[in-house]
Amino acid sequence: MSVGHTEVTTVGPVVSCGDEHEDCGIRDVLDRIGDKWSVLVVVELAQGIRRFRQLQRAIPGISQRMLTLTVRRLERDGLVTRTVHPTVPPQVEYALTATGHSLTHLVKALADWSAEHRDSIARARRKWDAEHPDSEIR
Repeated sequence: MSVGHTEVTTVGPVVSCGDEHEDCGIRDVLDRIGDKWSVLVVVELAQGIRRFRQLQRAIPGISQRMLTLTVRRLERDGLVTRTVHPTVPPQVEYALTATGHSLTHLVKALADWSAEHRDSIARARRKWDAEHPDSEIR
């Protein structure tokens, strides 16, 4: 604790499931929505229905295989719908479900927090790196 710190900042655990080591299935959900590709797909689909290639162009660095896996996982989790139109070649569109849309305000809050704290985090990283020059953590 810091010298001036004299009180507890939280009353209890952030999440309580009863048993000390129980995660209530939260880890499984956070692993999905917390991976970088899922968040970027949700951000893009928050703007409206997108075809596969539109998603791929909008998300720099994502491979076709990774995008396919990501949208399938999000579909499995009930966050995204996949609609196949009977055209030649088949046209596939993706959209957020109501549950997926309910996630967008949280993603926006996280993005806003990131933007607000970007400079202080960069300063903290530079300071830490200077104090630990041999560290492989980057």
